[in-house]
Amino acid sequence: MKHTNFLRPLAVVLGLALGLPAQAGTYDITVDKVRIDTGTFKKNGIGYNGSQTPTILHFQEGEDVVIRVKNNLRESTSIHWHGLILPFQQDGVPGISFNGIKPGETFTYRFPIEQAGTYWFHSHSGFQEPDGAYGAIVIAPKGGEAVPTDRDYVVQFTDKHPHSGSRIFRNLKASADYYNRAQRTAQDLIEDAGAEGLKAALQDRKMWGAMRMMPTDIEDVQGFTALINGASTQQNWTGIFKPGEKVRLRLINSSATTYFDVRVPGLKMTVVQADGNDVKPVVVDELRIAVAETYDVIVQPREAKAYSIIGESAGRTAMVRGTLAPSAGMVGPYYKMRPQPLLTMADMGGMMSGMDHSGMGMGGMDMSGMDHSGMDMSGFDMSGMDHSGHDMSSMDMSGMDMSAGMPVVPAEGAPGAAFYAPGSGLIPTAANGGKFLGYEDLTARKPLYRDRPATREIEIRLTGNMERYIWSIDGVKYEDADPIRLKYGERVRFKFVNETMMAHPMHLHGMWSILDTGKGAYDPVKHTVSVAPGTTLYTETEVDAPGQWAFHCHLSYHMAGGMFRKVIVEGGPS
Repeated sequence: MKHTNFLRPLAVVLGLALGLPAQAGTYDITVDKVRIDTGTFKKNGIGYNGSQTPTILHFQEGEDVVIRVKNNLRESTSIHWHGLILPFQQDGVPGISFNGIKPGETFTYRFPIEQAGTYWFHSHSGFQEPDGAYGAIVIAPKGGEAVPTDRDYVVQFTDKHPHSGSRIFRNLKASADYYNRAQRTAQDLIEDAGAEGLKAALQDRKMWGAMRMMPTDIEDVQGFTALINGASTQQNWTGIFKPGEKVRLRLINSSATTYFDVRVPGLKMTVVQADGNDVKPVVVDELRIAVAETYDVIVQPREAKAYSIIGESAGRTAMVRGTLAPSAGMVGPYYKMRPQPLLTMADMGGMMSGMDHSGMGMGGMDMSGMDHSGMDMSGFDMSGMDHSGHDMSSMDMSGMDMSAGMPVVPAEGAPGAAFYAPGSGLIPTAANGGKFLGYEDLTARKPLYRDRPATREIEIRLTGNMERYIWSIDGVKYEDADPIRLKYGERVRFKFVNETMMAHPMHLHGMWSILDTGKGAYDPVKHTVSVAPGTTLYTETEVDAPGQWAFHCHLSYHMAGGMFRKVIVEGGPS
């Protein structure tokens, strides 16, 4: 990529790699092996334009772009333009839209820019994306931003692990809880018994043990360092402002597996865009950004001091802090990570509903008189407890019918909870007790499509076996599944039924997903929709893009594990 020399120092200060055109409408990207330094560990990885700092491509709505991608790796690569509406041959998914980019080759993408907003791009080859192959896209609208600002920064989150993506996947296949550093201990059981009573605490442990699962299984992978724009907390990415200025933060989650709860303590965030599409402004204190989502928020710091941009993993296992400051070199305040949440039976997709637990005895075990003082139980695993009377050790729940599953209903008094199962342990709350953004708060600024009835409904059951680390749709892995066939011009209603204990950010390539929040034509339009455990969620899609497309969970290891489909749109212009 060619850069204008006077902009390079600014790019270093801001921690950005600017994607400027080499000539009108032409952009150059190299795919390189890079050395990644998080400040706590160093590793070999993959980066664009020779850097661990994400490249940012700046486009104009209405522009015809030419992007030349040179593969300097010893393996094939690809780039997928996440959320961009384009011809399917330019979508960048090997085996579906093209053959990939061989080592040493340059592939030229050509497509029109038909939209505006914040998007991103990443490799769709192997585990190159979690290894560092991702960047950002900022598209300026023809008529200017609906909400103008004085400053504009990309804030791109990721979870950088010391292990390579391929090694992580192998370890998860060998043992699904390989990276779970927060397994429950006997001390936890004692504390639960004090709060709930011994019988209730033991029954809860028994149920989790019977399923060979743990209430701490919120994140598949722990032990990572969270980054903002390629920088860890100690490396301190910084955005500069003058007091009173309005600052747009383009939040992007490029993680392999991690949802982030984002806040700027001391400042309100006004959400003005979701997944590249303008929404009616909504003021919040905190939001949860699923893997692959983007949100544009505006903050207005009025004091000449440093503010922290906090990204805290939803499982409370890692946190990153960036800084907004009136001058370089300042550091935002440090905030302690909040307590780790726990899954509940509501998050299990109803797998335990209807079961008779009366025979789930504890083998006569009485812990009331035990002396636990000085007892080191850090490695204690309760899953091996006596299951006499209720043996479920071989139970495979991947094929259970959840079509009548738990509906998405608002949780009373819990902001942002309408798209979680009632009683879920994942329902987020703002750190300051204020407003937490929920999908129900999103309203399209202008309708993208006319509101019309769907022509048909397709049920998408999100299935899996956590113990064996197998992920699937309708109980079938990608390699064993037939494509989903759509007809050009129809409007399809997708019914997502999450039968698993994990949240799944579902991404349909090439077409928009209209999230049903009950607002009709003003339902928000997204490219990635997070389906919480134990919930049923609806989207609708105007099938307006002929060709072959990918449809998958955007958690890297779930996609690799089989939660992926090919979508074929039949008919339409050639």
